Amino acid sequence: MVHRTLDAVWRMESPRLVAALTRIVHDVGLAEDLTQDALEAALRQWPESGVPENPAAWLMGTAKHRAVDALRRRATLQRKAAAMGHDLALEEGKADELETAIDNAAIGDDLLRLVFICCHPILSIDARVALTLRLLGGLRTDEIARAFLASEATIAQRIVRAKRTLSEARVPFDVPQGADFDARLGSVLQVIYLVFNEGYTATSGDDWVRPALCEDALRLGRVLAGLVPEEAEVHGLVALMEIQASRIRARTDPATGAPIPLLEQQRGRWDQLLIVRGLAALERADAFPGPRGPYALQAAIAACHARARTADDTDWPRIVALYDALAELTPSPIVELNRAVAVAMADGPGAGLALVDAVAHEPSLKAYHLLPAVRGDLLAKLGRHDEAASELSRAASLTRNVRERNLLLDRARTEGGTAALE
Repeated sequence: MVHRTLDAVWRMESPRLVAALTRIVHDVGLAEDLTQDALEAALRQWPESGVPENPAAWLMGTAKHRAVDALRRRATLQRKAAAMGHDLALEEGKADELETAIDNAAIGDDLLRLVFICCHPILSIDARVALTLRLLGGLRTDEIARAFLASEATIAQRIVRAKRTLSEARVPFDVPQGADFDARLGSVLQVIYLVFNEGYTATSGDDWVRPALCEDALRLGRVLAGLVPEEAEVHGLVALMEIQASRIRARTDPATGAPIPLLEQQRGRWDQLLIVRGLAALERADAFPGPRGPYALQAAIAACHARARTADDTDWPRIVALYDALAELTPSPIVELNRAVAVAMADGPGAGLALVDAVAHEPSLKAYHLLPAVRGDLLAKLGRHDEAASELSRAASLTRNVRERNLLLDRARTEGGTAALE
């Protein structure tokens, strides 16, 4: 019972502790070490003494004492008496700061700073994702490793390197300003959505979805929306994730775990509370002046599906128009491929196939399994079954997800059988 309580408290409070301590010690790696020390102390003491009345304050107080000790050791190592005395005075002042570090207003600022540090462009995307899940998501290294099908040693090394890179580059613990803020915020949103997408459609492994990762990304998105409520695209991303997450239970067969395509899902299994939350977040995004950003546009597309009572009720012309706007704002072959699917639903498979073939030569789509998957689906609707079977087989060979591969192979065999009967 104590360990379950500690785990729950840890998920909620560890980002706050790391953020507050980073402000004081100016080193995200040291701040995490101090937070881990507090956790280890809790693991030793709570089973005997019981869970404190205020677990968060207990952890913060314990981490505070560790921080004061660390700061004093750092000052002692300066060797020069005058410098040491000066540094000790500074560290004692920081100890006073730590006394009020649990203050919610300060924590909000600290968390925002920590968000921008974890997603700093100086780090690789993989490092940003790992560090974000570790410091802001409260996940253990082994949990991150399982989620991304990597070894624990690989993830641990990635996190260590990321913290070392930030320390060596002396990345300031602050919120960027002006144009730099917009660029850095884009990196933050990208990382959160990458985490969500890996949970929503796993790129590899035996599972089609990993709901825990979606939940982690949603939690981070909601926290960010609370920290920067004046940013429309933050609300757009939250809206997109809320609406997509509403479908998770319907995306797989309860008995076999096999994927179920969007238009074949039982909409009664969609989570209506998440849909309501997503539509409300989209309204908040739309309340800001100016055109929608890419996340808000994608959320608007998701909202079209969420509002349709049945697949046949889907407003495909509206979705095409939204993809037109998205393609103009952020042109890419993948956006064009998705737009082709919408056009096929609105104007027929022939129109969609022509658009797919127009982007099929793009180098970035060469190994993208959804290109032949979409092409195979459209060929099947046009009655070109042999060609469809070939494309679906090629798509199966390109995906690294076992569930998706099996689905594509089953469809390829069905198309091959259909052709044989004709």
